[in-house]
Amino acid sequence: MRIMNDKKEKKVKNPDDKVGFGKLLCWQSSPVSVALNTLLLAQFGFYCSDVLGIDTVVVGTLLLISKLVDGVTDLIIGVIIDKTETKWGKGRPYEIFMLFLWAATWALFSTPTSFPAVAKYAWIFIMYTFVNAVCKTCLNGNNTVYLVRAFKTRTQQIKATAYGSFFTMAGGFAFNIIFPQLMVKIGNNHAEWSKTVLLMGIPLTLIGLVRILTIPEKYNKEADVHSEQLKFKDVIQLFKNNKYVLAVCVIAFLYSLVTSLGVGTYYFKYILGNVGLMSVTSAFTVLGLPMAFILPRWANKYGMAKTCMIAFFISAAAGLVMFALSGNFIAVLVTMLVVTLCSVPYNMMGAVFVMEMSDYNEYNNQPRMEGTIGAVKGLTEKIGSAFGAFVLGAMLKVAGYVTATGDAVVTQPDSAINMIRFMATLFPMIMYLLLAFLFKKTYASLDEQKPMIQAELAKRREAAAAEAAAAN
Repeated sequence: MRIMNDKKEKKVKNPDDKVGFGKLLCWQSSPVSVALNTLLLAQFGFYCSDVLGIDTVVVGTLLLISKLVDGVTDLIIGVIIDKTETKWGKGRPYEIFMLFLWAATWALFSTPTSFPAVAKYAWIFIMYTFVNAVCKTCLNGNNTVYLVRAFKTRTQQIKATAYGSFFTMAGGFAFNIIFPQLMVKIGNNHAEWSKTVLLMGIPLTLIGLVRILTIPEKYNKEADVHSEQLKFKDVIQLFKNNKYVLAVCVIAFLYSLVTSLGVGTYYFKYILGNVGLMSVTSAFTVLGLPMAFILPRWANKYGMAKTCMIAFFISAAAGLVMFALSGNFIAVLVTMLVVTLCSVPYNMMGAVFVMEMSDYNEYNNQPRMEGTIGAVKGLTEKIGSAFGAFVLGAMLKVAGYVTATGDAVVTQPDSAINMIRFMATLFPMIMYLLLAFLFKKTYASLDEQKPMIQAELAKRREAAAAEAAAAN
């Protein structure tokens, strides 16, 4: 009888772990808007080379310098968020930057063609820097801080991250199906690009503001005692006291580099001969949506490090297959599906990595620093994405890629075609192998310690709550 009772007890679920569908939908509204903005910006390099006629190396250099500026603001804003105390909470107030994000994005894709070259470069640099260094830094840096105070338990927080990403993925799939068709329609017409981005930006701004208006911060305030009196020198101590932060930053840099190359549009235009086929590929990869429901159990059973490691190994193999069968659309469909499925673990659980590193800090009696850790991780992601654009631009330049202005038709040399093929297949393969190796050698050990750390923190917080109750 005792054994049967034990089994029944194990099946009892904590009602606090439930996440309502309505709250989940409202919570994910902001990440969906930001994610679609990121997908749109992935086309900016193509917009510059094939609509504005700007040299690919110039574009890559401008974006790289912008990201370095972005790095400074990432660290500053991360610390500011950790020190924020308002009636609306710590992370929630920064959601207001959604308004400025889309306004500046529209301005970026409306770069005046009448401007001389230097003025165009200045316009691009200023707008791109404002979008990333200010708006996205605030919207990404506040995410984990907001999350742990909007949802009561760790299980809720993981569910909100994993299940909520279903909507982000769905939005991404919809964008990747619709936008390539719009690109075929608008071609290299500057005015049509501006109009299209404006018509996208208005509804996505309204969607993005739903979270700040509906989700308050009201839980886990006791964790704030580990975040008070934070100083800028604590950022340096963070890397000394938490070895996993550096490992995750390197991983974030490499992953952002390989996923921000922006080579896909070039591949479909010049290798497959039809940008519109990107819509078909994206429609096919919608099969990856169920991963949003499978992943939490998989990660809980095998650990995030092992899950990501296996996924990156498979992605590397897919890159090799795509190179061997280059130009075969069926092969592209299958390999893109595989890579999409394998990208889910890392993309969905980014906030969980930050929470686990914050737990490690608290376990070692250090400030949790969720905002700072999120900002540092965001910094390396942004620098990685800038290097992705720079590397692609430099490699295309070396290979003799010919830029175009407006509706001009150009023929690319064989060297440029081969470089596009390499950057779309073998280069990602190398990067994915490096990522798998890094997960195995670094973050895997934190996965092993996680149960012990969470149990100890739960005891401490229960004791702190009991002490506070007794004092009152």
